[in-house]
Amino acid sequence: MPVLTSGSQSATRGLAHVARPFLETQADEPGPCFEAMPNLLESYAWCHRLTRLSRSSFYLSFYTLPRDLFRDLCVLYAFMRVSDDLGDDATVSLGDRSAAINKWRTMLGQALDGKRCEHPVLPALTDVVRRRRVPREYLVDVIDGVESDLAPRIFETFGDLSDYCYHVAGAVGLCCMHIWGYTDPRAEELAVDCGLAFQLTNILRDVAEDARMGRHYLPQEDLDRFGLTTADLRTGEPLPRFRELMAYEAARARVYFGRAEELVGLCSPAGRAILDAMVRTYSSLLNAIESSAFDVHSRRIRLGLWRKLRIVLGSYWRHRLQATGAHDVALVDPS
Repeated sequence: MPVLTSGSQSATRGLAHVARPFLETQADEPGPCFEAMPNLLESYAWCHRLTRLSRSSFYLSFYTLPRDLFRDLCVLYAFMRVSDDLGDDATVSLGDRSAAINKWRTMLGQALDGKRCEHPVLPALTDVVRRRRVPREYLVDVIDGVESDLAPRIFETFGDLSDYCYHVAGAVGLCCMHIWGYTDPRAEELAVDCGLAFQLTNILRDVAEDARMGRHYLPQEDLDRFGLTTADLRTGEPLPRFRELMAYEAARARVYFGRAEELVGLCSPAGRAILDAMVRTYSSLLNAIESSAFDVHSRRIRLGLWRKLRIVLGSYWRHRLQATGAHDVALVDPS
């Protein structure tokens, strides 16, 4: 799952039907039932409403952005949300999900080529891609990442896992950096490393839950190193070898968090607060996983709303002071 799209799927049900010429939304979904594709302003409004309805844990941090960046990030989020829901809709068969993802990939290409936009998110997305110069291959990479998650797979090496993390997280980070702005080319490599740090944290948090569903993301070479099998990941037994494995992977993630912190300084001033908040949020989640002695079997470790809010406000004021009030920050809902 792309890391930007954590949030409620129930609030956005129906959005996976991108093979239709347009979405037949219901009253509690993010927009009217369009008889034709929305114009650009309607598309931006649709993306904003979807982002708000999704109740993403990242949505609070969006308000640290200037209005134009807030709007553009909502568009990127909406694209990621729709893409992600295509792969996660358990009410649809794997074959139909695969077909829908392929259709979505084709629709994206047509829209970016200046042809008809067949989905409410696409008019705004093509505008953002053009203005922010987001390489289209990043968006395709995200869709490929969603497709790769349709069926359980085994990652033999950390290199294999890193490639997966690039598609579901690193490519998202690269898109975000084009929206937030940067000038140092090192930012691109660091954005991929940042996504790796975030996704490794997700994997550690969900390792037991994923294993019970037949998904095993930790590299087989690491399981072998600690004398573990995939069956050991499903059990709730506090095996010392399991904790050693988790500590090993957490230490690996910390290396990438160090690179993510370096990325904050390379981001444009307008985007530093949100990136800093995201890095601190995920780093705090990793702290909580470590503090639990890696007990990821008995409960899903998470940060509370107020903890997240403190992180966002701290990042906002920290970078607001550094910027000396130079930016028009969206303190209220820009809709």
